[in-house]
Order: sequence, then C-alpha cells, then structure tokens
Amino acid sequence: MTESMALMAAGAGVFMLALPKVVRRLELSRAKHPSLAGHSRMAKRLARLLPGYAYDEARFFNADNAPAEVVARRRHGLAQLEAEFAARFPLTLAASKDAAAGISDMQFTGAYRVPFQFSPYLRGRLSMGSFVQASDGVEVIDLDGNRFFDLAGSYGVNVFGYDFYKACMADGFARAQALGPVLGAYHPAVASNAAALKRISGLDEVSFHMSGTEAVMQAVRLARYHTKKPYLVRFCGAYHGWWEDVQPGLGNPLPPNKTYTLRDLDEKSLKVLRTRKDIACVLVNPLQALHPNANAPGDSSLIDSGRTARFDRAAYTEWLKKLREVCTERGIVLIFDEVFVGFRLAKGGAQEYFGVKADMVTYGKTLGGGLPIGVVCGRAGLMKRFREDRPADICFARGTFNSHPAVMASMQVFLERIEHPAVAAQYEGLDELWNARARLMNERLANAGLPARVANLSSIWTVTYTKPSRYNWMLQYYLRREGLLLSWVGTGRLIFSLNYSDAEFDEVVTRFIRAGAAMLEHGWWRTEATLTNKDIRRMVFREMLHHMF
Repeated sequence: MTESMALMAAGAGVFMLALPKVVRRLELSRAKHPSLAGHSRMAKRLARLLPGYAYDEARFFNADNAPAEVVARRRHGLAQLEAEFAARFPLTLAASKDAAAGISDMQFTGAYRVPFQFSPYLRGRLSMGSFVQASDGVEVIDLDGNRFFDLAGSYGVNVFGYDFYKACMADGFARAQALGPVLGAYHPAVASNAAALKRISGLDEVSFHMSGTEAVMQAVRLARYHTKKPYLVRFCGAYHGWWEDVQPGLGNPLPPNKTYTLRDLDEKSLKVLRTRKDIACVLVNPLQALHPNANAPGDSSLIDSGRTARFDRAAYTEWLKKLREVCTERGIVLIFDEVFVGFRLAKGGAQEYFGVKADMVTYGKTLGGGLPIGVVCGRAGLMKRFREDRPADICFARGTFNSHPAVMASMQVFLERIEHPAVAAQYEGLDELWNARARLMNERLANAGLPARVANLSSIWTVTYTKPSRYNWMLQYYLRREGLLLSWVGTGRLIFSLNYSDAEFDEVVTRFIRAGAAMLEHGWWRTEATLTNKDIRRMVFREMLHHMF
C-alpha cells in the first residue's frame, strides 16, 4: 500500500469513527425550533447587538405611517386616558411612582409593559398603578377605592378565589400559632401534607421548598444525580423558573449549561431522546399546550399581530404519551412542572387531566393556600439524596424555611378544603364551562367588529389579534380604564379564578368590548391600513439596522 493510500484509509477510518457523532449532532440541530426561542446561544448573541432606541413624540403616534386624521385621534385618545387616570387613580399612581425608585422589580415591569421603542414616551405620559389594598370576591380594590375585576390571578396562585385563600391563611395561622416560627423540627401539618400529596400525585415521596423555581432546581438535580447523566431537555418557549439551566437565552446572563432546547410536539425531538445517551431528564410545562414552541406571551413583544395561541387537548395528550414511552425506554426521568397549572386543570393536575404519569412532579403557587411554596413529588428511587454504599456521595438540598409552620398549616387547610364537595364540584365540567365562555367572548368580539380574539387552556387565556397593528399593546390601558386588572404582561395572559359567576363573567366581556371599541375609536386599530405583519417586521428591522450602524 502506498503512503497516499494509507493516509486515505486512515482518513476514512477517522471519518467513520466520527460519523455517528456528526449524525447525532445534526439530529439535535434538526430538533431545535427555527425561532430564536429554539436557539438560546443565538438569541443571546443577538440580544447583545439589539440597539436600545426610543420613538420621539411624532413617531410614537405614527409608527405605521398613518393618515393625519388617525394620528390626531390617537393624540386625543392618549390625552383622554392620561387625564382620566390622573383623576381616578391619584393615590395609587403617586404611591407607585414613589416606591418604584427603590424597587427594581417595579422598574422592570414598568419598562416592559409595551415594546421598548414606545416605552419611554408612554411612561412619561401614562403609568399603571401597582398597589391594591383589598380583595373582595373576584375584585381587587386600589388605594383610591376603585374596584377592578381581577384577571391577573396572582400569576396563577388564585385558582379558587381570594376569599378561599384568606380562609386558608387565617385557619393556617391559627393552627401554627402555638408553635410559631420554630424551624428544623416539623409541625404536624408536614406529615399530613406529605400523605395528601402522595395520594394526589400517585408518587412515593415529597420534599418541600420555598418556591416553584427551587422545586424545579431540586427535581433536575435529583434526576442528574440518579441517572449520572448531565443534560436536561426543555421544550422551546417553556418557562421553568429563572435559574440558569432551565432559562437559557434571553433573560439569563449565563450561557446554556447542559441544556437541550428542543421542539415541542415534534417527532424529531423524540428521535433525539431515543438516540442520545447523555440525557438525564425531560422537563414539561403543560401550559405550553396553549402556545407550543413560543415564549410566554407578553405585550412587550407585540410589535405586530403575529401572536398565536391554540390549545388542542387531543394532540397534546398524544404527545405526552409518546414522551412517556420514549422516556421509559431510555431511562430518562420525565418531570411535569405543574407549578403553574397544578390544581387548576384538575385536582390531580396535568397527570390526571392528560392521563399521563410522570416520574417526578413539581407544584407551587396555589398549593400554599396563599403563602409561598414549592414541592417535589417523585418515585422513591429518584427522591433519595444519598447512597448507602457511598456515604460521601450526596445530593444536598436544604433550606431554613422549607417547612415553615405557617406555610405547612395553610397548605394543610388548602388540601383539606379541595376535598369539600362544594370545591370538588368546581372541577366538574370545567373545560366545557371555560371553553363556552371563550366562544362567547369571541362571538361578541366578532359581532362588535373588533380585531381581537381569545384562546384558552381552561381558565388561562391569551388575547390574539386578527389585523396587523403596531399598537395592540395599548389595549391593556383601555382595559384598566374599564376596571379590568391585568398583570404586567398585559393581554398576553388573562387568568380567571374559578369562582367567577356567569353574571360576573358577562360583565367582564361587556367591559372588554367597551375598551376595544374605545381603542378602535381612537385610531390605535386602523380600519383602512394595508400593512401586513411582514411589512411591520421589515419596518422594525430597518429601524434596528439604522440605530445599530
């Protein structure tokens, strides 16, 4: 054999050895969603390049090259809102402005209610109050005595209505009063809660934490500890808390670390799970069923009307069954992150609702009975934090307040109350009720000629927009004027508590229609516009290039 032939043979050998790795890497790339949400590293790189710039007054009112008559109506509309907010909410707005100077969270949410180009000018003219002083039924009351129908849902905590949680907290405090803030030793409620959660989850063991983020962190750590594999799989757009491994990309200053972000509802992702040997666990947030492969919707990203949402229960159920099958085949830990949807879809959570069993489940929010909580439930073989045969090989996780007596007692009351017939009855026909309400709202929106629609996963709703517009985010301010309270993400997420009566819901729809009609009248939704969503995106892209270079 000549020297050249030997080199060629050696090269071919190296290629054949490397081929399986190349194939697996290509499969991984194909399983990523083509959006920035699916490419965490690219998203971070682009985020560093994205220039910050703000519209001046003229551009604020005319970002879509509208006729002068439309611009004049917009100016009148904003001035009207500004005057009305100042007259109706003076104490609430003043307290919010004063507090924001020293509270970074308020500064962040205030800046990111709307797209960043519009934010500085709008904040100088129109602000949202952040303080409320009381709740009553399905309403909250601000510092000026104004009553608002609550559509924020305390970020998912408020499943059964605030009066329900007030009772849980009051009874819980009474039960824990004799022990007070004794930590380390357990209040008897801890044993009761563990037994109830084992029944509800169908799993063997329970650990308590102070937040949903902490619970997810511990579930992932335990999965890695027991499988001896480094990687977790999350699905594009899903939120699992704000820590490094489960929030790669935008919003996290650290690069992705041992995390694969794959497409939801896609066979290519299943192929990655079947062929790779380095995957410890798969994280599933069932809330993604409402907007697969898209980030949690917020009005700050509404540069056009491209937001989409649609829940297909049958399709998502089939997807979860396939995930369960491949995870079982490959020894991958399947973790349901039910911090948000737990106890909202069904008493047994997403496992019951979709009919799919997980290896580990995390709960939070509503489970605390109005107080902060995070919980991990799992199979016994996954929950153990040490090895008998290797005493120095442990998976340490503790926290001073992890089983605080007041929290445990309030949780105990919550778990008892959801067994009451009146509360249990709220789960009967739950989907049918909220699907019918969503249909009713869409019919009334269409009949009113408004370019807005809703999509829902039970009592969790998202507003979508049917005609291209730069100004959909203005709707949140008109809704506030009509006495509808949304969270800082605006119309991206409406969260109803289950105690809404038909009459109360009908009043919400009436006010929503009234807000939309005013927004249309003031020219924020143009009826004569020929712009497409693609035109708007191109326009914004050109602006960014201009400010970048």
